Amino acid sequence: MNRLNQRTYIIITQGAILVSLAVIIGAFGAHGLKPHLTAYQLDIFETGNRYHFYHGLGVLALAPLANYLSANKLKITVTLLILGVLLFSGSLYLLATRELLGITNWKFLGPLTPIGGVFFIIGWSYLGWTTLHAKKNHEQS
Repeated sequence: MNRLNQRTYIIITQGAILVSLAVIIGAFGAHGLKPHLTAYQLDIFETGNRYHFYHGLGVLALAPLANYLSANKLKITVTLLILGVLLFSGSLYLLATRELLGITNWKFLGPLTPIGGVFFIIGWSYLGWTTLHAKKNHEQS
């Protein structure tokens, strides 16, 4: 198995883990947390879960690019997206459940959400820049 093929398997594994966790967390929110959260808190939780799903599926969609982009550039993109999920979705999950968890004094959670969003933006922008750069290099060959 060459390095790019191995990277494809790693990307698929990472995406599959992200999506499966999104399903588990979403089901927990819908069935386990719903009676304990306000409509507003549930909306926050669902927003985190929705973005978790989007970006997990986005990571899966990156796997075919392993044949066209360097493993390192894909690794950077995937890492940025995973950090975005952890910070954006993770902070929203915690913000929605902070009263339930007794962490109402964790003031640092609020700023983590937009930082996670910035990681999403940087990750997708980096992918676009990398793809454009790879296309230019290919045309010059």
